[in-house]
Amino acid sequence: MISGTSNKRWLNPLLAALLVAGVQTAALGYMIESRASILRSGRDVLLKTVPVDPRDLLRGDYVILSYDISRLQPDLLKGALPTQSGEAVLYVRLERQPDGFWTATEASFQPLPPVGDSVVLRSLPFSYYPSSPPSAVNVDYGIERFYVPEGEGRTLEEARNAEALSVNIRVDGKGSAQIREIAVNGSPVYEEPLY
Repeated sequence: MISGTSNKRWLNPLLAALLVAGVQTAALGYMIESRASILRSGRDVLLKTVPVDPRDLLRGDYVILSYDISRLQPDLLKGALPTQSGEAVLYVRLERQPDGFWTATEASFQPLPPVGDSVVLRSLPFSYYPSSPPSAVNVDYGIERFYVPEGEGRTLEEARNAEALSVNIRVDGKGSAQIREIAVNGSPVYEEPLY
């Protein structure tokens, strides 16, 4: 009898540990598969980068990226604008230009419907403060950092600041983006693996 009770006490922590490990593994698998799903089946979009303030050139092992679609002018904003300050999300329509790069042609605080060959990119949530007249809006898309092997960031920073760096992203049907490839003067230097 005593050994049976002892086994039950030992079994409960073991089951709890197995349950926690299973949940953590499932959560990690979900995060990896979400990213891989965008890279596997999203639409390709080529973006130009713009120089970044030199105080933020390299922090640790990643390069800071900024795009011409990161600062949206007020004339791009369509539809109703929020009247109160608070957290907001912008939907940005991108269209391919003759040079192969994509640029923002429209932005809205409401979801944009698919139109022709355009792609709709969804910003990360940001703090919006209404102004009159409306001012330019700075947004992030979750593609503003690219991690590189230690010591290899300087080349990308120099190319970025010389406006020779381009980023090919993949965008899924919900507007989420992942970096697929980094190129310098059109030649790929880094390609993101699926896993």
